[in-house]
Amino acid sequence: MERIAIIGAGSWGTALGIIAARAGHEVRLWSRNAEIVAAINNQHVNPTYLTTARIPAGVSATGEIVAALEQSSLAVITAPSHAARDLLTKMSPALNEEVIIVSAAKGIEVESGKRISQIVDEVVSNRRAARFVCLSGPSFAKEVVENHPTAIVAASKDAEAARVVQSEFSFDNLRIYTNEDVVGTELGGSVKNVMAIAAGMAYGLGFGSNTVAALITRGLAEISRLAVCEGAKLETLMGLAGLGDLVLTCTGSLSRNRFVGQELGKGRTLEEITSDMTEIAEGIKTTRAVKRLSDRLNIEMPITNAVNEVLYNRKPPHDAVIELMTRPLRDESRRDVI
Repeated sequence: MERIAIIGAGSWGTALGIIAARAGHEVRLWSRNAEIVAAINNQHVNPTYLTTARIPAGVSATGEIVAALEQSSLAVITAPSHAARDLLTKMSPALNEEVIIVSAAKGIEVESGKRISQIVDEVVSNRRAARFVCLSGPSFAKEVVENHPTAIVAASKDAEAARVVQSEFSFDNLRIYTNEDVVGTELGGSVKNVMAIAAGMAYGLGFGSNTVAALITRGLAEISRLAVCEGAKLETLMGLAGLGDLVLTCTGSLSRNRFVGQELGKGRTLEEITSDMTEIAEGIKTTRAVKRLSDRLNIEMPITNAVNEVLYNRKPPHDAVIELMTRPLRDESRRDVI
C-alpha cells in the first residue's frame, strides 16, 4: 500500500483518488475549497465534482498542501495547468528526493509556452525533477469511476517511475501503458483541447460527421507538426495520448472543450459560456499558448489560428470555418504538412 497525494479535487483528481483507494492505497486529496474538504471527510462525497460518486474511506481531504504530501510516495497534480507553477512552488519544500511527481494536467503555460515537465524542472530542485511522470490519454472522469474500461499512458524518462505509476493506478477498469516520450504525451494531451473547441464549433454550427472527421484528421496533423518539432515521437501521437485523446475530446458529450466550442457555434459569447461552468476548459488558455508557441517556431497551425481568432478576436465561428475551407489547396502527402 502506498500513500498518494493528489493536488486538486476537481473531477479528475477525485476520480484518481477513488481509483487509488479502490486499489488499496491511502489517499490524501488537497483542495483549497473548505466545503469540499469537509464533505469528503464527513459525507464521503465531493459536493461540486462527480457528486454522485461515493468516495472510499481510504480517501481523506485537506486544505494544507504540506499535510497532503506528508509521507507520500506519489504527488499527483490534477489542478489546471495555469496553477501548476504556483502549486509546485508551494509543494517543493515538502517533496523528498524519492517522491514521484505525476502531472495529470493537460495544458501549457500561457506566458512561457512551457509544458508541466519544464515547469517542474525550473521549480523543483535537484534530482526530484527527473522522477516526473505525465499521466494522459482518453479518459472522462465520470466514466472511469463508473467502471467503464479505460486505457491511458504514463510517460517518463525514468522507466522505473513510469512503471510505479502504472502499477499503483492500474486497477479493475483502468489500464495504464508506459512510454518514454514525455514531450509527445504532454503536447498530445494539451493541444487536443484546442481541436475539441474547433470540433464543438462545427457541431454548434449544425455541421455533421464529415466536418468533424476532417477537423480531427487535420487537427492530428497540426499536433504532430508541433510535437515532432519539439522532439516528440510520431508514434506517440498515433497512440492513446495523441489520436485516442483527440477523438474522445472532439466527439464525447462529456468534453468541456467541445462544449465551449459548441456554444460558441450557437452564438453565445465566451464570457457567457464560462460564467456557467464549474470546471475550467483547458483549451481556452491553451489555444493562446499554442498560438504563441507555433508562431515562435514558425509552424503552420491553421485550426489553432482559427480557434484563437474566435476566442480572442471575436471572429464569428462560421467565418472561421469558411476561411479554413478556402485556404490554398494542398497535397496531403507533403512532408512539411504531415
